Amino acid sequence: MAYATAQYDFAGSVAVVTGGASGIGAEVARQLQASGATVVTWDLSAPDHTGAALRVDVTDRAGVERSAQQTVARWGQIDFLINSAGFAGPTVPLDAYEPDAWTRIVDVNLVGVFNTCRAVVPHMRKVGQGRIVNIASLAGKEGTPNASAYSAAKAGVLALTKSLGKELAMAGILVNAIAPAAVRTPILAQMAPSHVQTMIDKSPMQRLGEPAEVAEMVAWLCSGSCTFNTGAIFDLSGGRATY
Repeated sequence: MAYATAQYDFAGSVAVVTGGASGIGAEVARQLQASGATVVTWDLSAPDHTGAALRVDVTDRAGVERSAQQTVARWGQIDFLINSAGFAGPTVPLDAYEPDAWTRIVDVNLVGVFNTCRAVVPHMRKVGQGRIVNIASLAGKEGTPNASAYSAAKAGVLALTKSLGKELAMAGILVNAIAPAAVRTPILAQMAPSHVQTMIDKSPMQRLGEPAEVAEMVAWLCSGSCTFNTGAIFDLSGGRATY
């Protein structure tokens, strides 16, 4: 038996996808666009898919604020914000980490989410609705050895999601996060092969996740089928997550 995938109608919606030029972000952008949404990619690189794009560094707070204003001015609104911009960095013991590299990872993965949410939430508040989906990681729940910066940053994203979800619970804005295990994306090339294999070995399904699987969950979290979930963390781990 083949199971049918859900179908969504996002016509008239505007979605901002950070890190949308490649990997999970690009697949999310494609999925939302295929369901009728206008997708605006915020990334340092040109996207490998069709649609609108702005060059955005999520660590540049002023630049993020300008991009939010430009997006609303041109497309009228921001209905969905998908925070997918990420940077894994080297996999080394904490005491071997270059401090600048450690800080950069936290800046991109955690501070970047703060910057985008801070810029976009006021626009969502004005219209009384919106959906924010943060792409976190199982590393933020478990703490991955030799990835202290990435683990700490993603743990911060999970806590930020819970906090912001509570803040906006009566504002018509739902804020949720997805915590995937290892997903087959270019970011894995930044990691040692042995590190990637260790993550696969930990999976009861004995495989990597696929970007399309993340995009399917993002689509549901942005849809009208999701109404009573906010400040929630959704595992996407092939059975690896234990809590």
